[in-house]
Amino acid sequence: MRIGQGFDVHRFSADPSRRLVLGGVRIDGRGLEGHSDADVVAHALADAVLGAAGLGDIGTHFPDTDPALAGADSLELLARSVAMARGAGLGPVNADCTILAEEPRLAPHTPSMAGRLAERLGAPVSVKATRGEGMGAIGRAEGIACLAVVLLAPLEP
Repeated sequence: MRIGQGFDVHRFSADPSRRLVLGGVRIDGRGLEGHSDADVVAHALADAVLGAAGLGDIGTHFPDTDPALAGADSLELLARSVAMARGAGLGPVNADCTILAEEPRLAPHTPSMAGRLAERLGAPVSVKATRGEGMGAIGRAEGIACLAVVLLAPLEP
C-alpha cells in the first residue's frame, strides 16, 4: 500500500467574473486565480495520487505554462492522474481532503464535493472544511488552500 499527500493553494482572483470551483462543485463566491479552473481540492488530490504512485507532481504532468490546459477542468486532471497511477499498477482505496477557507462557508457543499471527487477517483473521498480563525493569509481571506491524503493499493492481476 502507498500513501500520498497533496497540497494546493490559490489566492482569490480580482476578476469578478471568475467562478469558484471546489471539488468539482460550482460555489457562489469569489473565484480563485489559476491557469486551469483553480480547483484547489482537485489539485491537492491529484498531487496526492501522483505522489503515492511515485509519479512526481501535478506541475510536472500538467504545467501552468501549457496553453492547452488554460481553463482546464481539474476533475479531468484528477481522472488523468488516477489513470497514470493505474498504469503504474496502483488503484485508489480512499482519500481525505481538508479545505482551509475563511470564506465562503463550505459545510453545505462538502457532500457534493465528496461525491464528485469519488466519481473521478473511483474510491470513497471524505471532504471537510475548516477556517483560519483570522490568522495568516487564509484567515485574512486572501485565498483558499487544501490538504489531501490518499491511499493506493496494488491492482489485482
